Amino acid sequence: MANEWCPKKARAYVANHGPSPRPLVEDIRRLQIDQLPRGALLAWSSFPCQDLSLAGNGKGLQGERSGTFWPFMNLLRNLQKNNAPVPLLVIENVVGAVTSHGGRDFEAILSALHDSEYRFGPLVVDGACFVPQSRPRLFIIAVQRRFPIPEKIQAAAPGDRWHTRNIRNAYDSLAPRLRANWVWWNLPKPKSKKLSLRDIIEENPEGVVWHTVEETKRLLSLMSDLNKEKVRQAQARRTRVIGTVYKRTRRDADGHRVQRAEVRFDDISGCLRTPGGGSSRQTVLDVEGNQIRSRLMSPREAARLMGLKDTYKLPGNYNEAYHLVGDGLVVPAVSWLERHILYPLATANGG
Repeated sequence: MANEWCPKKARAYVANHGPSPRPLVEDIRRLQIDQLPRGALLAWSSFPCQDLSLAGNGKGLQGERSGTFWPFMNLLRNLQKNNAPVPLLVIENVVGAVTSHGGRDFEAILSALHDSEYRFGPLVVDGACFVPQSRPRLFIIAVQRRFPIPEKIQAAAPGDRWHTRNIRNAYDSLAPRLRANWVWWNLPKPKSKKLSLRDIIEENPEGVVWHTVEETKRLLSLMSDLNKEKVRQAQARRTRVIGTVYKRTRRDADGHRVQRAEVRFDDISGCLRTPGGGSSRQTVLDVEGNQIRSRLMSPREAARLMGLKDTYKLPGNYNEAYHLVGDGLVVPAVSWLERHILYPLATANGG
């Protein structure tokens, strides 16, 4: 069973996963437990991040969108009351959820899990471990206290790769009752990613065109001296170099807010975002000596940065396709969690 409030995303789900079971296109606040399947082993919540994001409005779990975490938990509690508890949960969101409202939102999530008789372990997994995209995400994997956790997937202490400083600090500040239910998940290091950014970027992509010389000059003019120097260093390599650019609003030396173009040439793209405006669309910068070209990233290239195969069916509309991809999760990152934590938990609990 899947629930998605956006009809466009639901259509993409059906196009790629078939019409049965058809996703429920409904606000989760209106769902009732008789619409949910009994006997589910896993419930996954990727609730909206806008109120928790560092770039969001700061309303946290009291916000209109990120607050949809609460009806999700209410549904789970009602299932428990009706003798149909879900043994395994995954709560996913942006890493800003750990520090939102001074950590109070994160503690509220963990308290809700504790009060619903779950043990829990947060992890931050960056998509850059699997694909050439910087995309750190918070995953809280929870298991009902009455179910066993295999020893091999537990660690005695946090690890530097998946347990960030913010997560370790959050643990230290929790009440003893919450620390007692905390699990340090033992997730192995993945193999080196196979794709580079050059493998993903196409010469003649569908849906976008290379900018004119004037448009590229305009983009370069928006760069600070630091970013212009990055371009000069890329030119000096005397080979083709692919970079990615985001437009951001920054303050200049006089404190005025100005638009800036910021580039990176480390073979890692910036984090894909939904196209709420021109500044949210990522730009490709192709540098080879004195030749510099620029254009928007195509939806198919964005899909590859998420680990989606080229057989994945994207909407025909640019914004719709980019929005779908920018709101998603890196597929191999989720597969890694499934293989090394979720599957061992499921098999240990009769799944």
